[in-house]
Amino acid sequence: MQLAGTDLRVLRVFDAVVRHGGFAAAQAELNVSQPTISNHITALEQRLGVSVCQRGRTGFRLTEKGEMVFAATQRLLKALDDFSEEVGSLKGQLAGDLKVGVVDCIATDPNCRLQEVISRFSARPNEVTLCLSQEFPQNLQEKVLKGDLHIGIGSFPHKIKGLDYTPLYEETHGLYCGQGHHLFNVEERKLDIDGLRNEPIVSRAYWRDEHRKSLGFNNVAAVVYQIEPQLIAVMSGRYIGFLPEHYARSWVESGVLRRLASGAVLYVCVFDMILRSGYRQTQVVETFASDLRSAYGK
Repeated sequence: MQLAGTDLRVLRVFDAVVRHGGFAAAQAELNVSQPTISNHITALEQRLGVSVCQRGRTGFRLTEKGEMVFAATQRLLKALDDFSEEVGSLKGQLAGDLKVGVVDCIATDPNCRLQEVISRFSARPNEVTLCLSQEFPQNLQEKVLKGDLHIGIGSFPHKIKGLDYTPLYEETHGLYCGQGHHLFNVEERKLDIDGLRNEPIVSRAYWRDEHRKSLGFNNVAAVVYQIEPQLIAVMSGRYIGFLPEHYARSWVESGVLRRLASGAVLYVCVFDMILRSGYRQTQVVETFASDLRSAYGK
């Protein structure tokens, strides 16, 4: 199969559809209608002479050959991106895509220097398109490992093989309750630490049982994947929960949240930069990673 320009456009549509799990979900990225996406997939199947996916009322699913075509498509598109970057570097400037994933609620953390790093990186002569996305920790690790993201920044309680972790900074979490909770107006000296550990707590779905139990809390009554939903659950007055101190500060000052057992019950997590290990990084990725390390004296 000799590739033409139209083939590349169709393969990019196919790549987006698979990554998003269907035609409808891929619309926003592709900015085209579902019928147009369907026509592109049909054109791809006619060009290849094989069926690449099943779609309809039962949902979207790749065929066995479609899985093979998708894997080959990812390799091709990655090679094209590398080519664009290497050619751009001949002109003495960075070029290509940079996909960075972060966890939620880090903008208010004074230890987060990502905005400074982006400013420094972008000040160089470049033709780089930055894509900044938010994921929960497991998704970040999986997407960096698969190559869907170049760099991930977050706290990862459970590290996995195939990734390099560079510690950047620490984030401190306190234990909080909201207005309406029966502990909200209890005097600090009357708070019982052991009693707090038996209160209904909102936990994070990406914490394993052993990690949660290491904090000493067993009465999990709600789970969340991001910090903001955790804040909402705590604000309901029905649960206690851990929140980053920098994120909770304004809510405490406005009287909406109350810090429980100040200084006694803390959770400290390390924020890492993650990269796929054993893999030659592009100049764009390596430059951004170097800027990030420099910002923290690494």
